[in-house]
Amino acid sequence: MRTGDSENPAAERESGPTALRIVLGSQLRRLREAAEITRADAGYAIRGSESKISRMELGRVGLKERDVSDLLTMYGMTDADARDKFLAMVRRSNEPGWWHRYNDLMPDWFQDYVGLEEAATRILTYETLYVPGLLQTEDYAMAIASNGRPDLAGPEVRRRVALRMQRQKIMFRSSAPRLWAVFDESVLHRPIGGRDVLLAQIEHLLSVTKDAPITLQIVPFALSGYAAEGPFTMLRFGEPDLPDIVYLEHLSGALYLDKQEELEIYSRRFDRLTVDAETPDRSRQMLMKFRAAL
Repeated sequence: MRTGDSENPAAERESGPTALRIVLGSQLRRLREAAEITRADAGYAIRGSESKISRMELGRVGLKERDVSDLLTMYGMTDADARDKFLAMVRRSNEPGWWHRYNDLMPDWFQDYVGLEEAATRILTYETLYVPGLLQTEDYAMAIASNGRPDLAGPEVRRRVALRMQRQKIMFRSSAPRLWAVFDESVLHRPIGGRDVLLAQIEHLLSVTKDAPITLQIVPFALSGYAAEGPFTMLRFGEPDLPDIVYLEHLSGALYLDKQEELEIYSRRFDRLTVDAETPDRSRQMLMKFRAAL
């Protein structure tokens, strides 16, 4: 975040608390380096450690207003107006996002992802088993969440589905991110929820790819499994201080990759997938053929 960015209320409104934390951390790092202060010295000044400063600068922990105020003084930011605006953004970064009411359902690593997804300007996603989550119908999501037994779904399962539906609202706001979704053709042969649910899901895909800022491509069987071994999502941001992030989920947690060499690998893989996949128009034709055959 450049110093003047904190004066842009619109930019603040579009950034979720997770993204703000990363932006503020990056600015703190630049201020520290400009003042030629080590992380160890900065940590000592706020009764912390070098690793605490590192986590703050990476946006991996919440920012305490008192700590940030002390660091701004140490780094030489004395202008009262600039300090007030910086600290106001710190307070905003600690406000819970809309997903806070689902905290009991989400592990910490997924809460971070939802916050970043809210702030992304582009979302690139590849799926091998299911329709991507941002494009799922409620019944399709319920079939997955309930292990194929929606009739036995309890309150927790229904709230998980409600969370997924809430996440999808980012695709229909005025500042919606561009979603580029690629999935394997096998997804269409997997009868999640049965014929009627799958049919409605295909109708939904045809609808949203017609009007919304969504690009959808399907990798045919002939080229399936070559470009990428498993699903992944890449988030890209309009804010210069937010690097691209690759999100990889597994059974017990998730990985967030942001090193340049890692991003290049996944960016090239996604490019390859878009080449191997049918074009968006031909992918829509595939969907229409599957709809007719069901």
